[in-house]
Amino acid sequence: MEKKGSSKMNIAIIHPDLGIGGAERLIVDAAMELASLGHKVHIFTSHHDKNRCFEETLSGVFDITVYGAFLPRHIFYRLHAVCAYLRCMFVALCLLFMWPSFDVILADQVSVVVPILKLKKSAKVVFYCHFPDLLLAQRTTILRRIYRKPIDFIEEITTGMADLILVNSRFTASTFASTFKNLDACGIKPAVLYPAVNVDQFEKPDAIKLNFLSINRFERKKNIELAISAFAMVHAHEVHDHQGVNMNDVSLTVAGKFLQFFNFNDEHFGIVPLEAMAAYKPVIACNSGGPVETVKHGVTGFLCDPSPREFASAMSNFIQDPHMSEKMGQDARQHVAESFSTKIFGQHLNRYLVDIARGKKE
Repeated sequence: MEKKGSSKMNIAIIHPDLGIGGAERLIVDAAMELASLGHKVHIFTSHHDKNRCFEETLSGVFDITVYGAFLPRHIFYRLHAVCAYLRCMFVALCLLFMWPSFDVILADQVSVVVPILKLKKSAKVVFYCHFPDLLLAQRTTILRRIYRKPIDFIEEITTGMADLILVNSRFTASTFASTFKNLDACGIKPAVLYPAVNVDQFEKPDAIKLNFLSINRFERKKNIELAISAFAMVHAHEVHDHQGVNMNDVSLTVAGKFLQFFNFNDEHFGIVPLEAMAAYKPVIACNSGGPVETVKHGVTGFLCDPSPREFASAMSNFIQDPHMSEKMGQDARQHVAESFSTKIFGQHLNRYLVDIARGKKE
């Protein structure tokens, strides 16, 4: 790493809506870590509600400027994607014409701003892709498919125009290659920058009875039924006969305090398993997607096929060995601190931005 004083940069970040979601958490972490390394950071967004945001956005550590809040988010509850594109393009145009040059501009989520930002010849443009949007959009009718066709085309073309593309996991990188086939054929490969958690916000818990926690949004794709079915099998002794164990002391919580975490869906990355491990809690997760890269099977938790019997078997391991949860929890905390802390995230992001600013495209 270069001496600190030789790599100070003026960095702009464009994000659609600075609320309190996972993507916003990543952007706030990026801004905080880059600022702590001596860079001047400025976030541009179309929405920032000071009553519903991460507290760091009010700290003054980095600047925030809002443009385009007057533009609609939808038109009669339709055309959300088009409105998001227009709002982000307006933010990008304001940055282009109203602000001096930046060394690096980091664009998040919406790639349509990339060609606009490329008009700022003095700046390198980095795009962070959480997951290809065209795979998240519904195409249940012919009209929806027609509507999405130009949007999907624009997404691929504009994404490929960035000087550097970052994704949140190797899983997303492989999906990126299989989705944006033209970019992959041209040799455009994204680099992986894992999101992070602030491990200092989690304290070691007091000893409590064994409780399995499933924390998800209440929607079908989160497959909450898997947790309930698996727990029912455990209580019915269908996997192991838990002799000598008072099963009344073993419970399943579908929301609440961190105890034992489940992750059921095929996550692109999955920030909550990291938060659980940072809170000294081992994780039981599906053996697919991002958790494969964050959960160390048999060390910080268990990776299972998405069946009730597989999950029930993993749950039984903790019931049979009362000390396993504590031991795995300690290992989980150390694993996150060493590989997925905000400090590590900041160091990796800084290296990517410093290198691209100097023309060292990976």
